[in-house]
Amino acid sequence: MYNSKIAGLGFYVPENVVTNDDLSKVMDTNDEWIQERTGIQERRHVVHGEDTTTTMGVKAAQKAIERAGIDKDEIDFIVFATLSPDFYFPGPGVLVQRDLGLRTVGALDIRNQCSGFVYGISVADQYIKSGMYKNVLVIGSELHSHGLDMTTRGRGVSVIFGDGAGAAVLTREENPDKGILSTHLHSEGEHAEELSLIAPGMGKRWVTDIIADNDPEDTSYYPYMNGQFVFKNAVVRFSEVIMEGLQKNNLVPQDIDMLIPHQANLRISQFIQKKFGLGDDQVFNNIMKYGNTTAASIPIALTEAWEEGKIKEGDLVVLAAFGSGFTWGSVIIRW
Repeated sequence: MYNSKIAGLGFYVPENVVTNDDLSKVMDTNDEWIQERTGIQERRHVVHGEDTTTTMGVKAAQKAIERAGIDKDEIDFIVFATLSPDFYFPGPGVLVQRDLGLRTVGALDIRNQCSGFVYGISVADQYIKSGMYKNVLVIGSELHSHGLDMTTRGRGVSVIFGDGAGAAVLTREENPDKGILSTHLHSEGEHAEELSLIAPGMGKRWVTDIIADNDPEDTSYYPYMNGQFVFKNAVVRFSEVIMEGLQKNNLVPQDIDMLIPHQANLRISQFIQKKFGLGDDQVFNNIMKYGNTTAASIPIALTEAWEEGKIKEGDLVVLAAFGSGFTWGSVIIRW
């Protein structure tokens, strides 16, 4: 059995910055209202025709591969987490294989929304542990902006989300005390529709139904979020899954050098920070700049924290996510 470790990180966000003031011009909202509830000051939106979920993922992956110090032909497998694929099918994993010009390696798509990257890391970790693959590329990428209701009706959701991508290359670690120590995954489908995008789907409404109804008030193809219910569940599950990971490795919250929480809401991160008694230098947040980028949020934040020198060899790094499904998970890493 091998351990796995993160050998290279990269992220990409579109250049187009959308501030809260920009949003106030197209919907009834304001900077103070958004910041007070979410902590978000600005986010990035793709300009139509310039980027897709796949192209952003490819740009992040190129940086991660370069920093891992390997050739692209050494990548053995691709794991791509997103809720916003370019096509209904096939998924973006195969498009990354195409666009990076990789060998005909396997590609797997993960549909676990905000927890997607954590699930992706866990999947990659198992493949490396078993010896099946040596180098696995894990990508989280989202293009939300094209699918948001950018009117006052949709403001509760639309002000939160941004576009971007992050990537990690996982590889073998010979030292059993280093790298990914454990991963912990959970789901609770009872609450599936509390944070969801129902249509188009084969379960309730397909495109033909939407066209046939021709209803200008139809919101089934926009994301729905029961915000307060999601918040209440998030703070509980974040805490549980972080503690589960620490206890599995005989660690306590004081051992954490860097916590990278999914960037869902600054208030959730602050709640967790306070609950665990962590200092500002032990938690990394960048939701202020990028909003909630769903599957991309953890790899973007992890990469930025590493680039800024906030993660050093030997540090205990914890990744934690909660989101639609509900799904949640954590990763415990000795850097």
